[in-house]
Amino acid sequence: MVAGFAAASLLASANYVLNEWLDAAHDRHHPTKGERPAAMGRLTAGVVWSEYAALALVGLALAATLSPAFLVMAAVFLAGAVVYNVPPLRAKERTHWDVVVEAFNNPVRLLLGWFMVTPVTFPPLSLLLMYWCGGAFLMATKRLAEYRFLVAADGHELAVRYRSSFRRYSQETLLLSCFLYGILSSFFLAIFLIKYREELLLTVPLFAWIFLHYLRVAVRDSSLGESPESFYLQKGLVPLLVALAVAFTVLSLVDIPVVEWLTQRRFTELRFLE
Repeated sequence: MVAGFAAASLLASANYVLNEWLDAAHDRHHPTKGERPAAMGRLTAGVVWSEYAALALVGLALAATLSPAFLVMAAVFLAGAVVYNVPPLRAKERTHWDVVVEAFNNPVRLLLGWFMVTPVTFPPLSLLLMYWCGGAFLMATKRLAEYRFLVAADGHELAVRYRSSFRRYSQETLLLSCFLYGILSSFFLAIFLIKYREELLLTVPLFAWIFLHYLRVAVRDSSLGESPESFYLQKGLVPLLVALAVAFTVLSLVDIPVVEWLTQRRFTELRFLE
């Protein structure tokens, strides 16, 4: 577990180095990111690429000591950042693909954690798709908040100079995409819960509440796009997460027969109408 977390951290750091360096020219057009060292031209290419190579190679070497499955996912983790950041692919500049490709990190990170525990089994496809769509929902809401912040600050042209994918985005399309990814994630979540533990269906309202809470903050407070890492400070989120964790634990251990009855494939007979 320690080696797995260390490898994942090193690989994530390599990805962030790549992202920071290749975004420098675009970050100069951002009200706050323009003050980052890369955007201000304070970094040298040789040092940056050496740091990236060192982090990536040490991370892969450590991953190789765990299992072949973990090593494959470690390589996929690095490759995803290349597709997202490096021209000519650079998915982050393509409308909607920027969200889908970045959200792919969610199932990849899930698999890294899974293979730390058991490298001989593969998680359910419904769980992976739920994580992917859930990540897309989070990324779309972040884009929505970011778009609103930039347009309010200096107009649509500034937003496009900072992130070219914003050229074909609007608040309406971003909001609709949030609903789409949220619905898809909920759909795959329901499949997973029904197949593996029917009692856990009772946690769906809490999942939905968390989704709505995140979307509400993105719509009300555009600063979420600038500091998503501080989102946990939003009032009410931590109690929601605690409630979900408690409910998930209890319902994993306690059988509730009525839930099984509700999920059986049958019609309910209305005998009192005969």
